[in-house]
This record gives sequence, structure tokens and C-alpha cells, in this order.
Amino acid sequence: MLSVLVHFLEDGRWGSLVDTAVEGQSLTAEDQLFILMQAGLYLTATRGVAAPEARICHERAEPLCHSLKDPRLLCIALRGQFRYALNAEKLSAALQIVERIYSLAQEQNAAALMMEAYNGLAITLLSLGDFESARQYASRGVQIWRSGNVQSYAEDFHSPVVGCLCYGGMSAWHLGEIASCRTATAEAISLAKELNDRNGLAIALAWAAALAANDRNPAEVARFASDLIELSTRDNFVSWSEVGAIYRGWARSASGNAAEGILWIEQGIRDFRATGAVLGLPMYLARKAQALHLADRTPEALEAINEAEALAERFEHRSVFSRLHRLRGVFLAAMGADETQIEAAFCEAIRIAKGQKSVSLEKRAEDIYAEYRRQKASGSSGVRLPLW
Repeated sequence: MLSVLVHFLEDGRWGSLVDTAVEGQSLTAEDQLFILMQAGLYLTATRGVAAPEARICHERAEPLCHSLKDPRLLCIALRGQFRYALNAEKLSAALQIVERIYSLAQEQNAAALMMEAYNGLAITLLSLGDFESARQYASRGVQIWRSGNVQSYAEDFHSPVVGCLCYGGMSAWHLGEIASCRTATAEAISLAKELNDRNGLAIALAWAAALAANDRNPAEVARFASDLIELSTRDNFVSWSEVGAIYRGWARSASGNAAEGILWIEQGIRDFRATGAVLGLPMYLARKAQALHLADRTPEALEAINEAEALAERFEHRSVFSRLHRLRGVFLAAMGADETQIEAAFCEAIRIAKGQKSVSLEKRAEDIYAEYRRQKASGSSGVRLPLW
């Protein structure tokens, strides 16, 4: 499709449509919009969610949507801009765009557009660490789907309901509703297969791997990662292949093969960075840090945590802060660092989790902090704390 669409562009530059003076051969506004929307869709699928070429196409499409007075396609164009901002810019920029989608959906009173808006709000607020709000918006999106009054369009990158199930499920995990989380994730995978939604299936498998890692189940992580790599290889999904490699590496490290696991994780992170995406990168660095610690390379693990925190601060990925501080406490304790630093790391992890109402992260941080204090009180010569 891209090899055909490129012939409608000036010198192969995405977003620069051919302008001909030959009568009867000029592209109409409808033609231009179709080409830009299709190019944006396929560029995103093949070059990654942070592909600048896709962003250009969706930005050029917006004024055409206005001129043609097509709110549905305007929503899709804005969704493309949102996807780029979510993955490559600060989350505040993504939130501004998805709020425009939400306002548009309200004006049109259109179920399909509203589900798109709920899907975007859910992932943005989840990444910002507002798990309660993310759960609410995701649930509303799923409710619209279950009502039967909505359909997906060919211009969609993936079915919004699949995203709502994934993001709502992960929010439920944070809120301590583990069974609900697993049910939602399983339904997301099943529904993506039923709809033959390849991009949606990749998203669902990636989130299922993340959930299994949170639940300390390396066998499940390995299974989902394998399925994700196979799907991405077959369909040429650039970004998701790298995510699959990272989780495959984490699973092998957690299963006792840290050396091989680290190689998979590091290659996955290198390839992921090459796509230009940053959403998820702090978490992947945290997974790398866990693997390094398991390989008795704790100083390097601490460096990975510091890099992850700097990225999370820069791009406003607040959902990972509690986890990063907890891991810092574990690594500092293993290195015999100053007790004040160790205490501060654990206390900050607990404080952030409480503020975000993440029951799961709060309990995990409190349990490991309690184990640290128990070992210190027993006079143990070396402190070795659980990673999970």
C-alpha cells in the first residue's frame, strides 16, 4: 500500500501531495484526505507509533477534514496526532489533543467517536498515574461497545475497545482488583482475534506480558512475548517486536538465565529507541535493571533506574515512579549504601503509591520495606531483598 501511495507525493515526501495543472488529473480534497489518512495508518503500522512521517500525514489531514466537514475523519486525524504525542512527546501534549477528540465526540454525540476519546483518555491518565480516572474512562468505552451501537472503521489503527480493555485492566491491577484485571486482558486478546484486529492483538499481548511480569509469572510472560514476536514478525510491526524481545529477555532472566535475558532486553531496548518512541521506555529500563541485579550487576542496575527516572520526569510518565523508587531501595540495600538513602527510597515509593491509590504497588513497597527492616534488626551481615 505504501509503495502505491508514495506515487501521489512530491519526491516521495510524506505529506507533500502532487499538484498537477493537467485538467482532470488534479487530486480532489477527498482524494488528498484519503491518501493522507491511508498513508498515516500504514506508516504507523510499519514504522512505529512514533513515526514522524505518520504525524505529518495526520497534521496535513486535519485542515482537509475541516473543509470537508467530516467529524469522523477529523477524529481519526486527531487520533493519529495524539498517538504520536503519546509515544514521543510529553503526556501533557497528548492530553491536550485527546481532550479535543473528547470535545468533538460530545458535539457530535457519536458513540464511535466517544469510544475513541475514552480509549485515549484511559491510556494517557494511566501513564500519568491517575489509575482511578483511567479505569472509569476505560469502563465507559467498554460499555459503549457492549451496547452494540458502535462499529470500528477501516481508518482506525486498532479497535478502541481492545485498548479500553487493556488500560482498564491494568488500572484495575493498580487498584488491587487482580481478578478483574486478568479477565479484562483475556477478553482483549480474545476480542482482537475475533475482530481480526492485528494491531489490537499486538497491543493486548504486550499488556498481557506486562501484567504477567507484575504478577511475577515468567512462564506466562514468555508465552505472551513469544506470541507477540511471532505476530510482529509476520505482520512487520516494528515497535511491538522490540517489546516482545524485552519481555522475552525479562522472562529468561527471572527464570535463572540472566546473561541471555539481558542480551534480549538490551537489544530490544536499542531497537525500541530507534523507533523514536519513549512511552514505556522507563518501564523497560526498570525490567533491565531487575535482570542486571539478578546477574549480580547491581551498580549497573542502579544506573538503569537513574536513567529511567530521568526519562519519566522529562516525559511525565508518573505511573512508574513508585516502582523505580522501590527498586532503588532494593539495589542500594544490596550495595550496602547509607541507611538514610535506603529508607528514603522505600518511603518515597510508598508515598507515591498511596497518592496514586495504587494498592498493589503500595503493598509491594511496604512488604519489601518491612523485610529490609527485619533483616537489619536481625543483624544480618548482608541484605538481600526480593525484587518483586
